[in-house]
Amino acid sequence: KDFYEKKAAALLQKHEPAGPPPPAGFETYKNNAQSGGVMQLIEQIISDAKAMEAEAIRSEEDAQKAYEDFVKATNASIEAKSKDIVEKSEQKAKAEVELVETKEAKEAVLLELEQLSNYNAELHQSCDFVMKNFELRQ
Repeated sequence: KDFYEKKAAALLQKHEPAGPPPPAGFETYKNNAQSGGVMQLIEQIISDAKAMEAEAIRSEEDAQKAYEDFVKATNASIEAKSKDIVEKSEQKAKAEVELVETKEAKEAVLLELEQLSNYNAELHQSCDFVMKNFELRQ
């Protein structure tokens, strides 16, 4: 025990003035009467931190609401565009069917015109033959 008491006495801090005494003309240090002290400064820091936290929470809530609104608008837009794509795909398919039918009808008409043209040529030949030989038959 004596050993530890000697060590404890050696570890005790001694209050000695730090440095030489102040020169003449300086007054002794006094706390500023207007300052609030360390505790008031800490309380001010705590209240500022709480205010900043509340503002950050409000900002985060506003940002979350804006994000949710954006997601809703985006989903609605995607749904509308998807419906539009489906409608336009149906219109395109109908137009392609009409195009195929029209091409088939055109080919049929052209074939019929060709046949009629051939028939006209045959009739014209037989008519020419009849006209040339009409007087001989009489």
